[in-house]
Amino acid sequence: MAGVSNHWAFAFGVLGNIVSFIVFLSPIPTFYNIYKKKSTEGYQSIPYVVALFSSMLWIYYALLKTNMPLLITINSFGMFIETIYVGLYLFYAPKKARVQTVKMLMLSVVGGFGAIILVTEFLFKGAIRGQVVGWICLIFSLCVFVAPLGIVRKVIKTKSVEYMPLLLSVFLTLSAVMWFFYGLLLKDINIAAPNVLGFIFGILQIVLYAIYSKKEKVNLKEQKLPEIQTPGVIVKDENMHTNKKLPELTQEQIIDIVKLGLLVCSDKTQVATCPNDTNCGVKDTNNNVVNMPKLQTVA
Repeated sequence: MAGVSNHWAFAFGVLGNIVSFIVFLSPIPTFYNIYKKKSTEGYQSIPYVVALFSSMLWIYYALLKTNMPLLITINSFGMFIETIYVGLYLFYAPKKARVQTVKMLMLSVVGGFGAIILVTEFLFKGAIRGQVVGWICLIFSLCVFVAPLGIVRKVIKTKSVEYMPLLLSVFLTLSAVMWFFYGLLLKDINIAAPNVLGFIFGILQIVLYAIYSKKEKVNLKEQKLPEIQTPGVIVKDENMHTNKKLPELTQEQIIDIVKLGLLVCSDKTQVATCPNDTNCGVKDTNNNVVNMPKLQTVA
């Protein structure tokens, strides 16, 4: 039974490595967006600093346990990629965010990790040292899962999922499932326990993303289009070389103009039609025909 359990543990460990590898790569779209805009905007560095610290701790724990090579492989890659993320963040972050990130690095990676190694090496021996480091790893693994809750708070406050990457939430949830079974089959509570909370937080983030992404789509559909203005009549003043907009006439004003034109014409002339004649004219008030110049067709 122990052999079967170890085989299953190895299988879940391999799957955990694959999913965790994707988890570590999932922020790439976020940092590509930061690179294009040359700014970190509303993104935070806390998840990447905490993930870097956690990877370092798990490597130390796996070295103490001596039988967990799968933890060493994935966390070595995690430490490498998280260092790149933090470096990119520091390069594009504004001054205030950069200072805060450097402070966190000094407190956690330099001071915190160095203090843990010194304390455990000098104060604890053998298996007890591994247990102490395991409990420390458990606590900081919980911090890795809790760190995105700052983004969750921002999503609820702004009702926007712009700064909460969905891929990261999905793969963190899958990773929590794989490593939970890996720790359970190895009977290592330090590995299994934090991934229960990781699974719960992952599901919470996915649900929030689904809710607020739908609300964003509804809000976009409900936005009113700008009103279409009624086009006016535009005439060009040849002397001024500028366009003038004339006021639009009402139907009553047009009728009055037509009536006035008919009244004036009826007093002065009568129009004569000449469909077959080349010379057309109009009769004046003495019934004499006045020839009009021939009109040319303009192409």
